[in-house]
Amino acid sequence: MNEKFKEISDSHVTISILMLPSHSNFNGKIHGGHVLSLMDQIAFACASKHSGVYCVTASVDTVDFLKPIEIGELVTMKASVNFVGTSSMLIGIRVEAENIKTGECKHCNSSYFTMVAKDSDGKSVPVPGLILKTKDDIRRFAKSIKRYDNKKKRREEFHETDFVSEEYKHIVETYKVKIEQ
Repeated sequence: MNEKFKEISDSHVTISILMLPSHSNFNGKIHGGHVLSLMDQIAFACASKHSGVYCVTASVDTVDFLKPIEIGELVTMKASVNFVGTSSMLIGIRVEAENIKTGECKHCNSSYFTMVAKDSDGKSVPVPGLILKTKDDIRRFAKSIKRYDNKKKRREEFHETDFVSEEYKHIVETYKVKIEQ
């Protein structure tokens, strides 16, 4: 079997975009939905670059908006392949915003998109493996394995047909809820 491997740096993608008033919400900050759309685009570009085929978004994991992005700031997004499975890839994305006048930069978001490689018939296809060269590469890959395992456990625990609400009632009652049955 002749397996193909690629270096992580082969698929890095960086984009920079000026944030315009049309991207803002009612509070004058850049709309989170706009940021998510840009993140999806860069995840697609990174995954497609690694796999060499069309890719689709399978899931988005942990989107934390750490700091607001202002109109007029230059947003830079960096994406890399952190993990590969058979046909899926976990794309790590870092979002930073720069005040063009002051040069001040801030980390606004980090997120992980699971992308799946598809052929022209929509069937999942194998992706190249990863060549890990640095301690950061190994750390990101290992953390991705842990993230995948946690996600699998969550899915199993909360599967609709297996979920019994009575088992969780004592937990729910400690929160700001009123149970009326």
